[in-house]
Amino acid sequence: MKIKKVLISQPEPENSEKSPFNDLVEQFNLDLTFRKFIRIERIGAKEFRKQRINIPDYTAIIFTSKNAVDHFFGLCEELRVTIDDSMKYFCTSEAIALYLQKYIQYRKRKIFFGKNNFEDLLEIIKKQKGEKFIFPCAENHKKDIPKLLTQNKIKFVSAPIYRTVSEDLSDFDIDNYDLLVFFSPFGIKSLKENFPDFKQGKKLIAAFGNVTAEAVKEAGLELNICAPTKTAPSMTMAIEEYLKNHK
Repeated sequence: MKIKKVLISQPEPENSEKSPFNDLVEQFNLDLTFRKFIRIERIGAKEFRKQRINIPDYTAIIFTSKNAVDHFFGLCEELRVTIDDSMKYFCTSEAIALYLQKYIQYRKRKIFFGKNNFEDLLEIIKKQKGEKFIFPCAENHKKDIPKLLTQNKIKFVSAPIYRTVSEDLSDFDIDNYDLLVFFSPFGIKSLKENFPDFKQGKKLIAAFGNVTAEAVKEAGLELNICAPTKTAPSMTMAIEEYLKNHK
């Protein structure tokens, strides 16, 4: 089967000319379409209040993504909650820590960050066991971080404040494409919700990450391209490798 039309289940990159996907277009004469399959929405104040979490009761916040930062401060504004200047911020990376400048005066706050993984940040958190931590997270977040905090006897509360939902793709013809590329299990969920009668047929499916690959199989679909691998650490490299091997 010749692959011509490829659907990338993500928003189009801001600078598409510098995107690695553009190299695939030029090398294999592909027709790429970018389309979001999912979106992230904040849980409203009314729904959050049902969790009975009073944000001012906590002295430290754990942030593991920029999404968490945006939705946390958006929720605080909706709740009309003012964050005290003494609040401490613990971020999994310096990039997330610097992103806080969007909402707070960075130099006047106590901000700590790790080296892009939670295990590294945990070592810093363990030195601050006197704090009461709030962990803003996704509604369907993995349980590994709460498990680690509990094991290390950290006083904390998980606060689901946003969720991943499927985009409306009713205007879209999924059958126009030869290759569908997914980066999240929620993308597979969106595919099934938007196209309940979807049949893979001769279409190829690519998935990034073990969890996404597992979601493909659980949906009863065949996985043709996966990344990362030893020879293809990125999705574009995995697609390139497949196309070269299946001329």
